[in-house]
Amino acid sequence: MEIKVKHEYITLGQLLKAADFISSGGQAKIAVKEMDISVNGEKENRRGRKLFPKDELIIEGVRIILL
Repeated sequence: MEIKVKHEYITLGQLLKAADFISSGGQAKIAVKEMDISVNGEKENRRGRKLFPKDELIIEGVRIILL
């Protein structure tokens, strides 16, 4: 899956919502603790993590590339 970043960066919480892993931003806090998420090969659990174009994520086995 590819997602285009409209601004300089997107936070992990915003990305989870944009990619339909969660339905509201309020769910992000819990989701990042419960879901298997890695950013550029490293486990991540901070919903405020800034993600930039070219970052690669794997969320619950789904590969996402930011453009």
